Amino acid sequence: MSAPAPPTDRALTVEVEQTHPMPLRGGLRCEAGELLALVGPSGAGKTSLMRVLAGLMRPQRGRVTVGGECWCDTGRGIFLRPQQRHVGVVFQNYALMPHLDAAGNVALSLLDRPRAERLPRARRWLDHVGLSAEQQARRPAALSGGQQQRVAVARALAREPRLLLLDEPFSAVDQMSRQALYRLLADLRQDLAIPIVLVTHDLDEARLLADRLVVIDGGQVLQQGTPAQIHTQPRNARVADLVGIQNRFQGCWLGPADAPGQGWLRWTPEAATAAGADASGPLLRVQDKGRLPPGQAVHWVIPSDGIRLLPPAEMEPGDFGAEVREARHLGEITLVTLSIAAVPGARLVLTLSGAQRQDLRADAAVAVRLDLRQVHVMPVRTG
Repeated sequence: MSAPAPPTDRALTVEVEQTHPMPLRGGLRCEAGELLALVGPSGAGKTSLMRVLAGLMRPQRGRVTVGGECWCDTGRGIFLRPQQRHVGVVFQNYALMPHLDAAGNVALSLLDRPRAERLPRARRWLDHVGLSAEQQARRPAALSGGQQQRVAVARALAREPRLLLLDEPFSAVDQMSRQALYRLLADLRQDLAIPIVLVTHDLDEARLLADRLVVIDGGQVLQQGTPAQIHTQPRNARVADLVGIQNRFQGCWLGPADAPGQGWLRWTPEAATAAGADASGPLLRVQDKGRLPPGQAVHWVIPSDGIRLLPPAEMEPGDFGAEVREARHLGEITLVTLSIAAVPGARLVLTLSGAQRQDLRADAAVAVRLDLRQVHVMPVRTG
C-alpha cells in the first residue's frame, strides 16, 4: 500500500474568540501565495491577531491551522510555541541585533541548521533581497532604514517559513525606500508559495500590495474581500469609513421601482435625524437586491469613477447642480469638494486628473452626473 499523499492545502485558517486581554472575534483564511492585509484603526486588534498567529498569545478560544497542521486548538488543548510554528516575522522596528553584522543577523535565525551552513545560507538570502557583499558585512547602525528592513526580510525567509507575518514593515522608512521595498516584496512573492499576512494602517499600501483585505474594528472582523469588493460594496457605514470611502451619504429605501431589479432610494439631507418615506430629497433609481423593506434608513456609497463632472450647459434631467467649495491643486491631481444644491449638507469629494480639473475653482458652478449602477446601499443598523 502506497503512502498517503502530502496535503496540498497550504492555506492559513483562523477562528478566534476572546474577551481578554484584548477582545478578538472572527475568522479568516489566507491561501498559499496570497497576501492578506489586516486593516483598521489603532487598537483595532490587528497586532493582537498577529500575535495569536505567531504563537505569542494564547487565545481564550480559537483554532489556527497552516497547511492542514493544527498550531492551536483550545478545544483540544493544542498550542504550539513560536519556535515550533515555522513562522517568519518582519517587524516595524527591524528587531536586529546591533552587535552583529547583516549576515550574522540572518544566520542567527538558522541555529537549527549545521554551523557550516548558516553563513552561506544567510548570504544567499541577503543577495536575494539586494544587499551587496560590502553591505552584508555592516552592522545595523551602518545601514539605512531600507537596508535594515531588507535584512529583516532575509532573516524571516531564511528559515523557510510556512507563514510570513509582516507587522507594519514599511512605516519606519522614507517614501523612496518604501517604494523599493514594495517592489522587493512583489518580486519575492513570485517565489513564495506560503500565506502572507500584512498588518498596516496605510490604506493605499494595503490596496497596492494585498490580494484581499480583512477589516477589523474593536477586535471584530467586519468584512473580508478583495480591495475592489470592499471599496465598492462595504458591508456597513463603519467599514466604508475605515477603508476611506469619502462619498458616503444617508437616505431612505422606498421599495421597488418601475423596472425589474430596480428600486427607489431617496437621497436625504445630511442634517436629517432619520431617513423616512416622507423626507425631502431627490429620488434615485438604483439596483434592488430585494433585501431592504420600504422605509428602511440606509447609508449609500458611490465610487469616484461613478461620478462625472460636466459644464452646467450640458446638464440633463437626472443630473445635479453643484458648486465647487474647494479646489486644491496638487501637482498632477486636484482635490475637489462639491456641494449639491438639491441635498443640503451633502458633499462630494473627488480626486481629479487630466483636463477636466483645469478650470475648476472655488464657487464655480458644475453639473454632476451619477452612474446609479455603481450605487451601493447599506441598511442603518440600530440597537
